[in-house]
Amino acid sequence: MKLNELRDNDGAAKKAKRIGRGPGSGKGKTAGRGIKGQKSRSGVAIKGYEGGQMPLYQRLPKRGFNNINRKEHAVVNLGLIQKFIDAGKLGAEITETELLDSGLIRRRKDGIRLLAKGEITTAVKITVAGASAGAIEAVEKAGGSVTVTQPKKESSEA
Repeated sequence: MKLNELRDNDGAAKKAKRIGRGPGSGKGKTAGRGIKGQKSRSGVAIKGYEGGQMPLYQRLPKRGFNNINRKEHAVVNLGLIQKFIDAGKLGAEITETELLDSGLIRRRKDGIRLLAKGEITTAVKITVAGASAGAIEAVEKAGGSVTVTQPKKESSEA
């Protein structure tokens, strides 16, 4: 077999139906769009339009709201920190900058939050913007300490 003899298997490549190319093609004249009307013409954009009736997406009730001032934290698990310590990428004192430089997180966002997934066996001193109660407990059990820089917001009790 030579390169000039290569071809697709029979039925593997189907030719596209040429529309609007005369009555003999089977898709001539109106090209399968029917007769007249907005949808038969080019430039149609009627996604949620229901012929003047109030569209479904406008009839349904809206719920909740999106807080534009919400803080979004980058998340780090204890198991990953231990893995990076074992690999020699992190030392005994861990700050947000060191987590960023080691490649454990990609970007800081509004701060880094420490979560308790995984185990930590090394005594380390961690300084982060937030930490879960389980994560703080696990680090202290291993002989380390966690410093949280951003204070928790007090919930308003009314």
